[in-house]
Amino acid sequence: MMLVRHAMAVRPVTASPDMNAEDAAGLMAANDIGVVPVTEGDRLVGLVTDRDLILRVIAERKDPSSVRLGDIATTRGIETVSPDTQLCDARALMAERSIRRLPVVKDGRLVGMLSLGDVALGSASMRGVGETLAAISASASTEEVNPGPDIGTPNRVKAHREAS
Repeated sequence: MMLVRHAMAVRPVTASPDMNAEDAAGLMAANDIGVVPVTEGDRLVGLVTDRDLILRVIAERKDPSSVRLGDIATTRGIETVSPDTQLCDARALMAERSIRRLPVVKDGRLVGMLSLGDVALGSASMRGVGETLAAISASASTEEVNPGPDIGTPNRVKAHREAS
């Protein structure tokens, strides 16, 4: 049985609510990450993603050095998992809620981060990871613009080969 603790990144890079958006972008670039947990001590109070920086700072033409993370961090509805959660359950939560990264919390303290990549590396089911990624990435707007190819079946593939 694979647990979140076996796959998560430990000692995640964090920021305080008083740091600014420029600091968060620098942390993301320096550490090749797409999310910075916002903490007070070791208590998770929010998350700032690269998307948050684009939509809440850059798109609104705000000065990144003057925008506090506490003002742009997502603070409500943050899903978390315990280090003792089964990895398959975390993967299911990620698919259900369209989440690419999950904070790992124990006794109210942030102890790690679990990304979809971590799940892929720690998972025995690559098919399950692929299905999770498809569920997370799917949106009505993308499917309308790019419906993608028909899903092949053995009979369809065989008929195509015979016709060629």
